[in-house]
Amino acid sequence: MDSPIAAVDRQIANRRVGMRTKGPLAHEVLAGSLEIRTVRDLLHHYPRRWIDRSQVATIHDLRVGQSATVIARVKRVTKRLTRRRQSMVTVTLYDGSGYLDLAFFNQPWAASLYKEGSELAVSGVATLYRGRLQLANQEVELLRGEDAETVHTGRITPVHPATEGITTRTLRELVFRALSGLPRIPDPLPAAIVKAEHLTSYDEAVRKIHFPQSQEELAAARERLKFDELFTLELGVAFRKHRVEAAEVGVEHSPEGPLVARLLATLPFEPTDAQRRAIREIGEAMARPRPMNALLQGDVGSGKTVVALHAALVAIQSGHQAAIMAPTEVLAGQHFQSMAALLGPFAAVPFLEMAKAGVVAPGQGTLLDALSEPDPDDGDRPAVTYALLAAAVTGKDRARILAGVADGAVDLVVGTHALVQEGVEFRDLSLAVIDEQHRFGVHQRMALKGKGGSPDVLIMTATPIPRTLALTYYGDLDVVVLDEMPQGRQPIETRIARTAGERRRAYELIRAEVGAGRQAFVVCAAIDEANRSEVKAAEAEAERLAAEVFPDLSVDVLHGRMRPAEKERRMQEFRSGRSHLLISTTVIEVGVDVPNATVMLVENAERFGLAQLHQLRGRIGRGEHRSFCILFDESKRDNLEARARLDAMVRTMDGFELADEDLRLRGEGTLFDVRQSGMPDLKLARLAEDIDLVKRARARAFAVIGEDPELERQATLLDELRSRFERSIDWLFHS
Repeated sequence: MDSPIAAVDRQIANRRVGMRTKGPLAHEVLAGSLEIRTVRDLLHHYPRRWIDRSQVATIHDLRVGQSATVIARVKRVTKRLTRRRQSMVTVTLYDGSGYLDLAFFNQPWAASLYKEGSELAVSGVATLYRGRLQLANQEVELLRGEDAETVHTGRITPVHPATEGITTRTLRELVFRALSGLPRIPDPLPAAIVKAEHLTSYDEAVRKIHFPQSQEELAAARERLKFDELFTLELGVAFRKHRVEAAEVGVEHSPEGPLVARLLATLPFEPTDAQRRAIREIGEAMARPRPMNALLQGDVGSGKTVVALHAALVAIQSGHQAAIMAPTEVLAGQHFQSMAALLGPFAAVPFLEMAKAGVVAPGQGTLLDALSEPDPDDGDRPAVTYALLAAAVTGKDRARILAGVADGAVDLVVGTHALVQEGVEFRDLSLAVIDEQHRFGVHQRMALKGKGGSPDVLIMTATPIPRTLALTYYGDLDVVVLDEMPQGRQPIETRIARTAGERRRAYELIRAEVGAGRQAFVVCAAIDEANRSEVKAAEAEAERLAAEVFPDLSVDVLHGRMRPAEKERRMQEFRSGRSHLLISTTVIEVGVDVPNATVMLVENAERFGLAQLHQLRGRIGRGEHRSFCILFDESKRDNLEARARLDAMVRTMDGFELADEDLRLRGEGTLFDVRQSGMPDLKLARLAEDIDLVKRARARAFAVIGEDPELERQATLLDELRSRFERSIDWLFHS
């Protein structure tokens, strides 16, 4: 069954939406630049603003500078050439109270279009020219007949987003013509929901969002169409969640066992209550027969790595494999090192070391099988093999790891998107952990999950997700929150530097910290002068600092265009303390753990989003010493949004508060690159502003799925889902 507007597409004479212009047909421009191919697309191309031209003034009452709409008849039309030999047509109007001129430059056809005696509706700004009243920036509409309806003037006029080759006036005419030809549009929502939510009808909303007769009508139309957007989004989330839970049979893991017991017994620190709660919740989810789909979100430094490792050991002690996928080589390497440190105390070993030593080889099974000799002190001591699979791992080492992953000799593999490439096959993957998930598209996440049968999935993010995003774009996931920081985390003092003196003091701070045996980061946005666009480039900045500011210190540089092995070498140089300053791009944004680094300088901080600044700040304050984050701001005084972001960084260290502020400032479309999720875009609803509407839509959508999980009795809603989730049909109907 077609959705309501799709059915109407066929009812309008089966013709394309478009009108002839001097250039290409308008429908070609519409389809190419605005992605408007059908009546449905056109009607969903909502105005970006509205101009109230509904109040008609008399010419006598006009005042210079006033915006107004006037209805009058053409008194005379004159045509002449200006001193620059340009055509100028002057149309003089009279409404019984006074005279008004309209001037048309280089539009000679206006003389024949606006003939004496014809009635016009015009809107514009009243001005004086040579002592005569004129209307500038005018919108003109020719009225025909007593019942002529205005489209551009004399009403609340929509201003639609336009593009080169098609004006907002043309779009307004297209929408008006389409709506005039439409019969009543059937409502896609169940009547009971429309009534219970006190919403206007869908037909009324579609018409009044474009051409309202009052501000009240416009507000009602906006609320209805916002509700529809959010309801359909939540319906898709609920639909998928039910299908995953009902259709897939997962692994019933054993959350209690020797590996997790040994991990908790050998941790070099006391887990926070939040970590213990997260470990318990994820363990319970992994023990269920249905696949786990969980989102672990916690602030920078809240201890997600331990929780992820615990989940991996639950999978391994249950006789399966686990994988952890990170978005960058640096973060994958950091995870590998962190887990090596945590696994070391109980006979967990890097797979490559054992393979090269001949202790374990492909075909022998897991290390738990290979290391069967009892330990005289500990009895049968459990063990784990783990490996790093990234672009830097090549040749024989890569072949060994791939073979070990394929036959089960590798229990835990940490890697980048290399994990989802062809040639990587798991023997028995039952847990997929995806870190910094917003860096991956839905297809990469599905590809990793597809390496197993129906593995549990744990998605992690160190960028806290605002409540409304958690309820919408991530609403199919069970959310686990780490809202407590480990003991010993040092406070970070955040400052903004805008003057030469403040910059000088920042450099003095670095020198003092290095003199005390500590280190510093300097972050730039670009890596070379060619793409800097006035942002200090990392390589140029490293040269300047080494030559002019810190000639006596060791300065190194790191950026994403380096080869993986070189990046790791320089990162290791910095970790070991052999480099005092690391000048870097945002490649260090996530996962870098250097406890001895106590200063973070961010060049052109005004160009970064709040989430990114918070991540960068999280690279310091990880040791026993007080830390400092200096944000160099080169924005202009009138860049209020940039200054609001930086002020928020100074005001709070709370990542959840900053996430809500980031959503308010930037919107959901850019905050986490939600487009890559494939979910429908929100054209009217704004998550930062419409949380009450989000909650209402979510409750209604989940209730519908609770009563009719497959939408067998709601064919219209099912078709609406297919249409709106067109870019992610696989995500919607499969797991």
